[in-house]
Amino acid sequence: MGHPVVHFEIVGKDGPGLMRYYSELFGWEIDAGNPMGYGVVAREENLSDEGVGIGGGVAAGPDGYAGHVTFYVQVPDAEAALATAERLGGSRVMGPDEVPGMGIIVGHLADPEGHVIGVIESTSPASGGG
Repeated sequence: MGHPVVHFEIVGKDGPGLMRYYSELFGWEIDAGNPMGYGVVAREENLSDEGVGIGGGVAAGPDGYAGHVTFYVQVPDAEAALATAERLGGSRVMGPDEVPGMGIIVGHLADPEGHVIGVIESTSPASGGG
């Protein structure tokens, strides 16, 4: 059995500007009312009529960071997934790191061609990405 894509992320230099842009472009309801100012696109609020869709996030990166667009795959063990990515010719970009108060651990890997992909591990039964 494979692992599902559970979250997307758009990070750039102007988080509030990106939130406004994507909210207007796609009609996404984005909630950045959290301590990190991370704009959450809740899955439940952004489904097609057929119930298709995943949640995600839109945010600003650290100063000087150009940003990225990626998706996150849910895995049972983020560290093991990152180690496997390295063994297969990819590289570890970040993590794994626990996201405070969210019940998740995330990491980024770069595939052999340099594409950045996220992995997400749930540390609580109620979480599972976005």
